[in-house]
Amino acid sequence: MYKLTITLSSLFFAFIIWIIYLANTGQHSIFFELVRLIPYGDKVGHLGLFGVLTLLANLATKFKVFKLGKIKIFWGSAIVFVFVTFEELSQHFLPTRTLDIFDYTADMLGILLFTWLSSILAKRNQTKCN
Repeated sequence: MYKLTITLSSLFFAFIIWIIYLANTGQHSIFFELVRLIPYGDKVGHLGLFGVLTLLANLATKFKVFKLGKIKIFWGSAIVFVFVTFEELSQHFLPTRTLDIFDYTADMLGILLFTWLSSILAKRNQTKCN
């Protein structure tokens, strides 16, 4: 089951990298067209894509955590947070992209929501293992 999780996580990350590449190079995609048809589709897309990536990263890292002071933080969530932050900030330097605080906010909401979901799954997983 773990190999399947790693495979799905890797494929989903590759999909996101491909979408970012298309956007960075100003290319068109059916996904961009679909997003435009949905009210606030861009923000929903950001929340969903990076939320799901967070969940998959937490599953792939087997819900491992580190402590920041007294707070436990999932490694997967932290990695996605750093990736998203750099990706959003990089848009400032690309003529085909627009740095947008609302996109970043949607990204963070997705990360937080799916981190919460990860914590529920981690607790259930821990209960099953005991």
